[in-house]
Amino acid sequence: ASTGAAAVLLGGRTFHSFFGLGIMEGGKAATLDRVINDRRVMKRLKDVEGIVIDEISMIPAAALETAEELARHARESSLPWGGLRVIVVGDFAQLPPVTRSGPRDWSFLSSTWENSGFQVVELTHNQRTWDREFLDVLADVRTGVVSERVREFLESRVREHDEMDEGLRLFPRRDQSETFNQTKLGQINETEVRIPSIYLGEAKFIEALKKNSPLPAELVIKVGCKVMFLQNDPQKRWVNGTRGTVVEITPDKITVEKGSWRHVTVEKTRFALQNADGNVVASMINFPLNLAYATTIHKSQGATLDEIWVDLSRLWEPGQAYVARSRLRNGEGLKLLEWNTRSFITDPQVTRFYDTLKG
Repeated sequence: ASTGAAAVLLGGRTFHSFFGLGIMEGGKAATLDRVINDRRVMKRLKDVEGIVIDEISMIPAAALETAEELARHARESSLPWGGLRVIVVGDFAQLPPVTRSGPRDWSFLSSTWENSGFQVVELTHNQRTWDREFLDVLADVRTGVVSERVREFLESRVREHDEMDEGLRLFPRRDQSETFNQTKLGQINETEVRIPSIYLGEAKFIEALKKNSPLPAELVIKVGCKVMFLQNDPQKRWVNGTRGTVVEITPDKITVEKGSWRHVTVEKTRFALQNADGNVVASMINFPLNLAYATTIHKSQGATLDEIWVDLSRLWEPGQAYVARSRLRNGEGLKLLEWNTRSFITDPQVTRFYDTLKG
């Protein structure tokens, strides 16, 4: 995965740790010199048959190029990736790679991308919504086109903020969402229950897990509070992003009322941090829940939501506006505080990339 948080949710490992890249201190050349002499990384790359890279849009070109060269060296082959099977998944119209300075280092701009000879498969069936009008609007927003239908749709969704409305608030910054969550929890006249997460593993790995886990170090809830599920349930009782109301809390289980008065029993689960070799080095145990009055746009990625309140007037990153709105099951669930055309940011290089695929 492109980030530690995604790796924990997927039960995988990060791209950088698997290839031994670290933070690529000293740049590509220095990283290659260091990793080529790391026997463990070389053996790992020689033995593996294939990899699936999630959220490829967030992998910088420099990291992709370095990883591909390392794979060729380890496997002693001149084939792209040394013959390693590589599947990359994602959408460059969503969140971009972290670039410290200069232009965004999109992976599709690298020679490695072209030399890899990827077979492109476009997924056209939206799994969240069947709302045709909403899908058309999303298609425009994804490409940065503030068309007349986009304007009409957005204007129709502008609302004066209703503090009592139960819809989820999406904020661009984490401190905003945490403050809103605690404020709403404080308004509930019930006993506060604190459930600390249980951590297993070495201290340094536990610290890394704390930074990347979707679970808080301590779950603070009350009967009557709104919560959100943070993972997909194998029994399909909920998905990542499902919201409900806590109706009972015991040491071993929490009962949550979903829509249509349906009650589900939630037990504690384990989230694990894997090292580069795929071994679990730290794990944490708690209920897969968090307060659901607010979250960040970044954290909402991957979630499926029914209702959101969001301010689209002061966003700064390509794909943020699209990610925020495309979490919804249908357009009726969108409640806008404000919006501004300057928040609908797309990178011209991404637009050209997708135009090339169509051509």
